[in-house]
Amino acid sequence: MPTGRLYGVGLGPGDPSLLTVRAVEVIASADVVAYHSARHGRSIARSIAERHLRPGQIEEPLVYPVTTETTDHPGGYRGALEEFYEEASARLAAHLDAGRVVAVLAEGDPFFYSSYQHMHKRLAHRYPTEVVPGVTSFSAASARLGRPLVEGEETLTILPGTLPEEELTARLAQADSAVVMKLGRTFPAVRGALERSGRLAEARYVERATMSGERTGPVADIDPESVPYFSVAVLPSRVAALPDRPEETGRGEVVVVGLGPAGPLWLTPEARGALAAAEDVVGYTTYVDRVPVRPGQRRHGSDNKVESERAEFALDLARQGHRVAVVSSGDPGVFAMASAVLEVAAEDPYREVPVRVVPGITAAHAAAARAGAPLGHDYAVVSLSDRLKPWEVIAERLRAAVAADLVLALYNPGSRSRLWQVGAARDLLLEHRAPDTPVVVARDVGGPEERVRIVSLGELDPAEVDMRTLLIVGSTQTRTARRGEDGAERIVWTPRRYPEG
Repeated sequence: MPTGRLYGVGLGPGDPSLLTVRAVEVIASADVVAYHSARHGRSIARSIAERHLRPGQIEEPLVYPVTTETTDHPGGYRGALEEFYEEASARLAAHLDAGRVVAVLAEGDPFFYSSYQHMHKRLAHRYPTEVVPGVTSFSAASARLGRPLVEGEETLTILPGTLPEEELTARLAQADSAVVMKLGRTFPAVRGALERSGRLAEARYVERATMSGERTGPVADIDPESVPYFSVAVLPSRVAALPDRPEETGRGEVVVVGLGPAGPLWLTPEARGALAAAEDVVGYTTYVDRVPVRPGQRRHGSDNKVESERAEFALDLARQGHRVAVVSSGDPGVFAMASAVLEVAAEDPYREVPVRVVPGITAAHAAAARAGAPLGHDYAVVSLSDRLKPWEVIAERLRAAVAADLVLALYNPGSRSRLWQVGAARDLLLEHRAPDTPVVVARDVGGPEERVRIVSLGELDPAEVDMRTLLIVGSTQTRTARRGEDGAERIVWTPRRYPEG
């Protein structure tokens, strides 16, 4: 006897008129129609498809043993559901073995957070199977809000509200647009994550989209006690925000954002979110060019030697109500724009302008990670640039750090106009450190011209060092080793345990 055929049928978000033609054809022609329901027996899936059911069809209600309540099953909640899915798939398999066509109904789309997937995983490899896609709930929510989800180069993030609040906060902070599913009891945590990520004002709530009892509104206005499972939170497209429905921008602010040492892989979720929320991006032109272009966002690049003027410009924009991101490479608090902005913000007329600093991965930490763990113990960070402090001060600090046997991370070691500092620093260090002291020479870490080498202090060649290079000079305890079958990989580390005196 030939086997039957399995269909996973997407029913759309709830309005029966949103079923696809293919879904209607399959439902009407199936020998068996299966649908999930809670123990009260009512099935939303069946109610959506009801007008297309016909006399003589076999109905298979797949009744969950638990939904959100506790259970005394020895395997707990998950164990109870696994046993249910096995039993339910066995019931459907009996129909398929008898040659019947089985349609399993699924709200929304069968492959989007759907119970049908549990049947598919157990049966699709054994029987001919077709999945009929359906209109998803988040598509319906977007339509009911009248707000596009994504436009241009934006990306859409879909999250279950059951994630921990910290994880939700991180994901929402970096998202362009987002949809949070499975609200109900998770709503307080979802609302908290939206607030902590700075996205609450733009978040919209949709309950039972396209169904009776539909409700929409700002998430901030929703009573947590009134939220059912069939609801979503939506962060619509920022690009597509309609001019006659402006978002409330509130007070202006300046956010000083660390971009990390290179491209997008080095950006933190918080930094991504701050850049996405900014109306104006201010910074050294090279760094501004690293920020993704967003329609409607204004960009203000300037020379690298006008930090105070750049800070005043950003703070003036914020006083006018703008959300401003001042960008720096690496971490903005390490030889970068955070101190320049705060210095100006501490004076009138900028004392009342909100200023936040969003950290980034530092160049020193990025270079250290590429080489191994040379910063594994105490270390000092020193800039070799004498543009803002005299060389005598730099030399004094180098001697103090060497005397304390600290690892040294040396920023701004050289440029086309400063060719002698690296050699002078090397010679000074050699007065106190052995010539075989390991030195990490890291250039353009994370960029297309990345090159990281480990040389000895005595072999350090100033001609190989420029402004895109960072140096890490080991302490007396820093070690190197060869790894791999052929010893081609060389690593460097500084032990965390320091020898007793």
